[in-house]
Amino acid sequence: MSTQLKNLSDFSHTTVPSGENYKFGIIVAEWNAEITGALYNGALKTLLANGVAEENIISLPVPGSFELTSGAEILLSKRSDIDAVICLGCVIQGDTKHFDFICDAVAQGITNVGIKYSKPVIFGVLTTNNLEQAQDRAGGKHGNKGDEAAITAIKMADFSAQI
Repeated sequence: MSTQLKNLSDFSHTTVPSGENYKFGIIVAEWNAEITGALYNGALKTLLANGVAEENIISLPVPGSFELTSGAEILLSKRSDIDAVICLGCVIQGDTKHFDFICDAVAQGITNVGIKYSKPVIFGVLTTNNLEQAQDRAGGKHGNKGDEAAITAIKMADFSAQI
C-alpha cells in the first residue's frame, strides 16, 4: 500500500491560495459520526486557517454518505453564492455488496452535481475496508481527508475564479 508510511495531508509541496474571498458549503454525513466528525473538524479548521471567514462557511448534516449528493444539489440550487461544496462521509466495507453500490453512487453523484452547477463539489468520502483504516485517514497516521478536501475546495474555488 502506497500510503502505509505517508501522511497524505502534507501540503508543503504546493501553494494554497487564500480562501478569504470565497464561500464554502460543507455537507457531512451523520453515519459513522466518529469518523465524519473528525473529517468535519479537519475541514473546518483548515478553511479557517486559510483565511475563510466563519460566516462564509455553511455546514449542513445529512443522514449518510448516500445523501451527500442530494445535500450538495439542494445547497447549490438554493445558494448561488457558494463557490465550492465539500462532501464528507465514510463508507466502511461490510459483508455485502451494499458498499460497492453506495461508493459508486456517491462518487458519480458528487461528480454530476459539480458538472450540473459548474462548481467544485469535492469528494471527501472515505471508502475503507475497516474502521482502523478510516481512523488512520480521519486525523490518524495518514492525516485527515477533511483537511485535504478543504485544501482542494480552496484551490478549485480559486481556479474557477481565474477562468
